[in-house]
Amino acid sequence: MTKNTGTTGTKNTGQTVLVTGATGTVGRQVVAELLRRGHTVRALTRDPEKAKAGLLTDFPSGVPGVSGVSGVEVVRGDLSDPASLAPALDGVTGLHLITFGGAMFAPLETGPEIVELARKAGVRRVTVLFGGEETPLQRAVEASGLDWTVVQPVEFMSNALEWAEAIRTEDTVREPFTGRLSAMIHEADIGAVAAVALTEEGHAGRTYLITGPETLTVRDKVDALAAARGRAIALVELTEEAAKERWRAAGHPEDVIDFLIMVYRDTPPEGRTVVGTVEEVTGRPARTFAQWAEEHAAVFRA
Repeated sequence: MTKNTGTTGTKNTGQTVLVTGATGTVGRQVVAELLRRGHTVRALTRDPEKAKAGLLTDFPSGVPGVSGVSGVEVVRGDLSDPASLAPALDGVTGLHLITFGGAMFAPLETGPEIVELARKAGVRRVTVLFGGEETPLQRAVEASGLDWTVVQPVEFMSNALEWAEAIRTEDTVREPFTGRLSAMIHEADIGAVAAVALTEEGHAGRTYLITGPETLTVRDKVDALAAARGRAIALVELTEEAAKERWRAAGHPEDVIDFLIMVYRDTPPEGRTVVGTVEEVTGRPARTFAQWAEEHAAVFRA
């Protein structure tokens, strides 16, 4: 990671930012944080009607501390079809990009075309949500000459939602490698870091590794969820083979299963080591998993 020196960037308000992947776990948090900061948001989607009828309609009334927000402008566009982006980029100063597209989430190969369109439109700042490995789009952005920032989060706290049904119906979590460590990050903190980088100076050319404020075991996470919902949760440790069989039954391909076993058995240092990026960039501490659990407690109650 290229570490922020802590220098306060120049804050501007009232900018227009185009957010791709705006209905996703991170994208909607980028949108929400931009709204909190008084910016105009343009949300790119392949299906505007679906987006308007779903997630994005909640933002104006669902963003704490925001008043008088006219809402999110939902626009049609597809990152795999760069020509479709031109109207959406008109008047935009910041651009948040994901690196995968299409039905199968294949790495986008359209980075050079997207970058050229952004440059012609006068975009000043670009953030790229790291997709697990360096992608062609990320390389194109880094070579673009624009002010770019790569946002690299570790495990999302929202991954715990995968346990919701079993907790509601059985009061139980079944996982392999329960002693594994994770410095998991609240998705709202990912959105906050991206929003700052998109609208303030001082973040160009940086790769921000983003973690939460603590390192947790699976037991720690389960205990936090139990406290938040007010009911005990049992933790059952699966063998490696039992975990593989469960993932196969869920339809995961073998390469995904191999990846999960690898990262769960021996989590890379960056996934289990706390860094202070959130506070350095946003000026406030990263949210804890206990906070996340309280916010989502209803999802885990029967």
